[in-house]
Amino acid sequence: MTKCSNCKSENVIKRAKRKTLNRGLIQRYYCKDCKKRFTLNDGFYRMRNSPEKITQSLHLYFSGTSLRKTQEHLGIFHSHNASHMSVLRWIRKYSKMVSNLTDNLELNVGNELMADEMEYKTKGKQSWFVDVMDTKTRFIVSSDFMYSRTIDNLVNVLKVAKKKTENQVDVITTDGLKGYPRVLRKTFGLNKLDAKSRIQHNIVIASERGFNHKIERLHNSIRERTKIMRQFGALESARLIMKGYEIYYNFCRKHMATNKYPYELATDLKLGKNKWLDLILLSSN
Repeated sequence: MTKCSNCKSENVIKRAKRKTLNRGLIQRYYCKDCKKRFTLNDGFYRMRNSPEKITQSLHLYFSGTSLRKTQEHLGIFHSHNASHMSVLRWIRKYSKMVSNLTDNLELNVGNELMADEMEYKTKGKQSWFVDVMDTKTRFIVSSDFMYSRTIDNLVNVLKVAKKKTENQVDVITTDGLKGYPRVLRKTFGLNKLDAKSRIQHNIVIASERGFNHKIERLHNSIRERTKIMRQFGALESARLIMKGYEIYYNFCRKHMATNKYPYELATDLKLGKNKWLDLILLSSN
């Protein structure tokens, strides 16, 4: 049921349509209670470009196309072109918006999570992307971008993973970073002195037992996207871009091993062909 955006009343009627240059006709509504006209916020409120164009640019960018090449592509297929900085603003805006939806979905995962880190540069400083992945569905459960791998920073990432997976996980697999046992004690209640502890910490050291192949495959996919970047410009921008890639990986990219999108295995969400569009519409409700 349509509600007034001003007073939340349901006593509304349709009142003509507003013509826009690039978004076509937009339905207007009139509230009989507060006597005001309004248009629905579908996630693209007051945007000067069409939803199709914006979501197309998001998909192109996270598929591996640079900002300027994305702009060049839009200029070929759309009469009204946008600057490469507009594309970057869309990425930041909709990564943040959609994450409000995706970060609160109920997950159905397997019994093992893998956690690992990737090193980057942000304004010339060392920085890290830390992520936690479910090995069964290949769903990225939580992630963050940070300047240093402190215990508190790692705890924040693992706390999110714990909250989203509840009691479904029995094994946490990590590399040999010495801080992980302490992090897992603070998050999953791991007690290394208790042999009957429900959570088991599986440590894989590359020089001794090989790699954590599943999460390393994820990192190879991320590197395919970020290899064209020399470095990130700012920490908050890097966080939003990497959050956008997390959304793209979970919802818009079919995994080769499972032949399914990770969200199809981990959630009950139903999305159409243009998954970015559906996620934005769901986020705006």
